[in-house]
Amino acid sequence: FGSSPWIKGRGSFACAASVQFFGRQRESIRAMGRVIRGSRKGKSLIFTAKTRLRKGAVKLRAVDYAERHGFMKGLVKNIIHDPGRGAPMAEVVFHDPYRYKLTKERWVAVEGLHTGQFVYCGSKAQLSVGNVLPLGKMPEGTVISMCEDKAADRGRLARASGCSCMVVGHSDDGRKTRIRLPSGS
Repeated sequence: FGSSPWIKGRGSFACAASVQFFGRQRESIRAMGRVIRGSRKGKSLIFTAKTRLRKGAVKLRAVDYAERHGFMKGLVKNIIHDPGRGAPMAEVVFHDPYRYKLTKERWVAVEGLHTGQFVYCGSKAQLSVGNVLPLGKMPEGTVISMCEDKAADRGRLARASGCSCMVVGHSDDGRKTRIRLPSGS
């Protein structure tokens, strides 16, 4: 066969061999068996994240008219474990305000949240464990989690297990709120 340099094929290795047929030289690619350990290259299969059993993204409810001018009542159906996430996840079911159906949201479960509990989302909701309120309505010293970094990003800060933010103060005009992040800054 002569010299046989390795070439990378689609998804697997192949050996390019030069073969002579009736005086003509023809290139052919022949699949071979096991690849020698020293020559295995490319993406590894054992160091990838196992994502098949993950439950889905964790997001707060999208802010709509009902949440801006009142509140929405939801029911905590289940508290589940999500692989790859340290914090437990809560499945909260809401009645859709515009269609006859139920919508299921997945939140990071805060300490003290239990199945069967009613949670309220909106500007007129009370301040209690599990409820979602605007930052401007919370008094100083409130411990919060799953805080929005920008408006309507559905919760980006303090989502890991044991993490929490604290409301430090509000501006005089009430448009900005200062919070202490989990890092301490």
